[in-house]
Amino acid sequence: MNPSEGDSVTETAPLRGRHREVAELDGLVGRARAGHSGALVVSGEAGVGKTALLDHMAVRATTDVRVERIVASESEMELAYAGLQQLCGHMMSSAGRLPAPQREAIEAAFGLRQAAAPSPFLVGLAVLGLLTEAAGDRALLCVVDDAQWLDEASARAVAFAARRLDAEGIAIVLAMRTAGEAFAGIRQMVVEGVGDDDAREILRLSAPGGLDRRVRDQLIAEARGNPLALRELPRSLSPAEIAGGFALIGSMPLESRIEQSLVGQLEPLPESARLLLLLAAADPTGDPGLLWRASTVLGLGLEDFDAARDADALVVGTRVGFRHPLVRSAVYRSASPQDRRRVHAALADVTSVDHDPDRRAWHRASATLHPDEEVAAGLERSAVRARTRGGAAAAGAFLERAAELTPEPVRRGQRLIAAAEAKHEAGAPAAALRLLDTARDHPLTALQQALVARLHARAGYALRRDSSGAQLLLAAAQGLEELDPVLARDTYMEALSAAIYGGRLGDAEQVAAVSNAVLEATAGEESDRARDLILRGQALLAAKGQEAALETLRRAQRAFLEQAPDSLELHWMWFASRAAQDLWDARGLRTLADRQVELARTEGVVTVLPIALSLLMVAQTVDGELDAAEASCDEIDAIKDVTGHPLPQYGRFFLAAYRGQADEAERLAERIRPDALARGEGYGLSAVNFGEAILYNGLGRFAEAMTSGRRELPYTHELSHAMRTLLELVEAATHTGERVLAEEAFEKLAGVTRPVGTNWALAVLTMAEAQLRQGDEAQALYRDAIERFERERIPIMVGRCRLLSGEELSRQGRHEDAREQLRAAYEVLSGIGLNGFAERAARELSASGETLRVRAHGTAARLTDQELNVARLAREGLTNRDIGARLFISARTAEYHLRKVFMKLGIRGRAELKAALAELDQAAPGTGQPMGRRTE
Repeated sequence: MNPSEGDSVTETAPLRGRHREVAELDGLVGRARAGHSGALVVSGEAGVGKTALLDHMAVRATTDVRVERIVASESEMELAYAGLQQLCGHMMSSAGRLPAPQREAIEAAFGLRQAAAPSPFLVGLAVLGLLTEAAGDRALLCVVDDAQWLDEASARAVAFAARRLDAEGIAIVLAMRTAGEAFAGIRQMVVEGVGDDDAREILRLSAPGGLDRRVRDQLIAEARGNPLALRELPRSLSPAEIAGGFALIGSMPLESRIEQSLVGQLEPLPESARLLLLLAAADPTGDPGLLWRASTVLGLGLEDFDAARDADALVVGTRVGFRHPLVRSAVYRSASPQDRRRVHAALADVTSVDHDPDRRAWHRASATLHPDEEVAAGLERSAVRARTRGGAAAAGAFLERAAELTPEPVRRGQRLIAAAEAKHEAGAPAAALRLLDTARDHPLTALQQALVARLHARAGYALRRDSSGAQLLLAAAQGLEELDPVLARDTYMEALSAAIYGGRLGDAEQVAAVSNAVLEATAGEESDRARDLILRGQALLAAKGQEAALETLRRAQRAFLEQAPDSLELHWMWFASRAAQDLWDARGLRTLADRQVELARTEGVVTVLPIALSLLMVAQTVDGELDAAEASCDEIDAIKDVTGHPLPQYGRFFLAAYRGQADEAERLAERIRPDALARGEGYGLSAVNFGEAILYNGLGRFAEAMTSGRRELPYTHELSHAMRTLLELVEAATHTGERVLAEEAFEKLAGVTRPVGTNWALAVLTMAEAQLRQGDEAQALYRDAIERFERERIPIMVGRCRLLSGEELSRQGRHEDAREQLRAAYEVLSGIGLNGFAERAARELSASGETLRVRAHGTAARLTDQELNVARLAREGLTNRDIGARLFISARTAEYHLRKVFMKLGIRGRAELKAALAELDQAAPGTGQPMGRRTE
């Protein structure tokens, strides 16, 4: 038996034609032995030899590496965390050493505790922690074969852990036919067919009696180097075909031909032995005791086990498996529906209702042909349990099957709606719409019809993001007014959000239509609830402007800070943070963003956390904390890894713009702009124009800044980025001599700052006006703006005001005064990391005859991003475990990076970090990179 054909092996025989693949896998395991982690996706068509490579790697590793290996099963794709429990369930004795939120999340995911639905983000972190504990002082190799069959929740958790590996001594290998979206970003190795010479040798060993030359050549051509095909197809040939009369059916896919050959080889078995194989194929747990009990129910005996083993099909040990994963699927697919129902009924009979109720419910459903309310109710209970474990996709599958088996039409409609909602929550809006179309054919109550309309609008908007979304959501909200007022308000909020984010790309009258409808629906209302106030306040802001909305929005902000929010209020708190920006309220922005992030983390609400972190990043940028803002971006990216959240990379783009990193900012702009157009979100276009204007002003490329900035001039009424771009446009236009354009931008800016009257708003307006004045008048305005920005703790604008003041003084020939302002500007801007603006100040100083003294960076400049983040958190007193939880890495990786920090900085411990890191918060002028980060 040649191991390159995909069979399990028990010794490290050489694999024919696989030198590259073996070297890649050996290198991965070798690095794990040395304490360095990594992950690899091994993809390739069925039978190409992936399993053989995994066998070969696992056998070679077992002498000094702990190996954990599972084979995912297609029949378990609907059971949330089934694959993960198979991989990590026996590691739960180490769960007590995980941080409490992670331990509780994975216990809830595995059904070991009664709790709210666990955060998939925390489950992913718990997996990383369990694998690290399992590795201990020895390397760990985790292998998942047929990973395309992992349930969605397990796939995301495993992929999350794989992406966060670093210094734990862990290797994860995931074999699948095609690399799925969940595994994007993990290094991949595609396994292709073997070469012609190796194919001929495999075929010779598979048909030792010899083949007719024409048959051999045709088999080699049709197999395309697929080792399993080369081994199995000759076995299905009759003597006459071997002698030369063979003709392959070219239209049949290769995988189907292999399966047909495998099934054909099992046909000589007694019918009872084939039924036993089908029973084993239908049970993905591989539990020998369960298989034996179910076989007894079917009247099968030891002779059937012996026959299945002798046929080289079934492998029975501590677990029951097949000699190749394709044998399982071939056996199951080729069975008659009647036989499938028989084996599922037997498995349901012997599966514990107490210990494994969901698998039992699924087997019962698979054994049922006609509608059966008892079976459907069992599936519905499983859906509830799946939700509590965070498995929205699994809940949708249970409910869809429950609806199919529901005899009563009204109840069937209810279950179809519930299934559609679960599908939508799981990120499958197309499937949700399909189920809703079916539900409409059933008798529905008025409330159910309204719920269908709401979910149809939400799923349609998620799928298309077109201008019809806000209008459909508005209609759904109005339909719910008399039936479910709380849900109606939530839907109004979604409609208003869709209209605002659509902006210029939506219907021109859409924002007004939605906001006026909200105002009509909330007229005369005296509610003090945060969600009611923010809904009305945002509608007032969109329909009537800042001055009209000011009181209501400030009441909403206070309510969000003072009230204990429910799930809806936590979900919409970001609207209050956005209002703080539109009302030029720096303190409100900081406080609300901090609170929403804190609550979302505490509650584990990962759907809210990315947006909350985005607003926190804005607040951190305003505060001049660009490194903290970058850490927030890191956290957003980590959450996207595990949840698939589609939030564009606005944060990364703005950071690159502020830091003067032109290549990175322009690369991200090229990605965000077409995405915004495709999604129909004018907000994205506004963000790009604003960021580009900041970038080019910082770099002194004022004509380009003006081009980007003037694109926002017609959209000042949208507030947000369009409003803030006006200040950038004034700066760009005054530097290029476009006085008329600068004055137009100033007048529009005055219209959105004077009515608010906050220090932030008036400081921005004063800074803009100063650029339109000269001499002492300009300097007085700059001093006023600087004082207001300092009072509001907005150092980025303090530095920029001093830069503009120094440049104006230079133009007046007041070089000594100019140097004083430029030096101060340089210190502030370089300290924050606004490198483009800092270099502008440095160039102006140089032109005035002053040589700028640049600090030496020493070894600190060699710290990586991760080392710098670990060092800063350690400086704040966090333990390695706390650092790991904050940065989404293992505690062991945190310790590894901290040791490297100590070595590079030449210090002996945490007590010396504060002094050693003092210079790392400075930026190196002229590099566009914050100091302490590698630039290669």
